[in-house]
Amino acid sequence: MSRMFSPMEQVDLVAKLADLKEEHYRNTLALSTLIELLVEKQILTRSEIEEKAAELDQFISRSPYPMA
Repeated sequence: MSRMFSPMEQVDLVAKLADLKEEHYRNTLALSTLIELLVEKQILTRSEIEEKAAELDQFISRSPYPMA
């Protein structure tokens, strides 16, 4: 079920992808800034952040459906 995109649709898709890339960069920068400030102010340690990230990653990685 592949369909051909018109040149304008292709340009629109590329523009949307560029917008998402910029938004992703800004979100990553904001998160990195917050993490660095929390560590600098000794509110959290890097290992606490890494442990929580691993815990959340395991939670997200689990399938919502039972495996047979």
